[in-house]
Amino acid sequence: MEELTDILVGLEQRISAYKNRLQELEKKRRRLDDEIATIKKYLELAETLYRVEADKVKLASLSSQFYSDEKGARQRPNTDVTDQSREILMGRSKYSGKSVSEAAYEMLREANRPMHAKELVQRLVEGGLQIKGKTPLTSVATSLKRDKRFRKVGPNTFEALEEALIHAV
Repeated sequence: MEELTDILVGLEQRISAYKNRLQELEKKRRRLDDEIATIKKYLELAETLYRVEADKVKLASLSSQFYSDEKGARQRPNTDVTDQSREILMGRSKYSGKSVSEAAYEMLREANRPMHAKELVQRLVEGGLQIKGKTPLTSVATSLKRDKRFRKVGPNTFEALEEALIHAV
């Protein structure tokens, strides 16, 4: 009888461990799904910009053949894709010019899930935001703790509140 009890306890521990591991993996999957969606957007933007640039090259070569004045053939100046588009493509300016709170709010609303301050810092920096302070993690966490648009749902983990909830507070 004691042996059966030990077996049951062991099985309960295994079940619990498997459930915990499953939850961890599901969280990782959600993060990967978010990252895949972001990469797909950047890929689509890069492909679009590539097509635009390729078309501009074709137009420039065609127009240089037909555009002339009394001095002879002359090429029109090539208008380039804006610097901002390139910066967005490189992922460097999505959040530049915004405060930590504004950028984090936008990011959390888009992700539609809570995020740890460490992940927020990484994404904010990738998006072109310069975080002041010696410890960016602490700076971001402190900014979000002080802002009514965020709710702390775990250690250094925050979610964005709905607009209606913010105004109700």
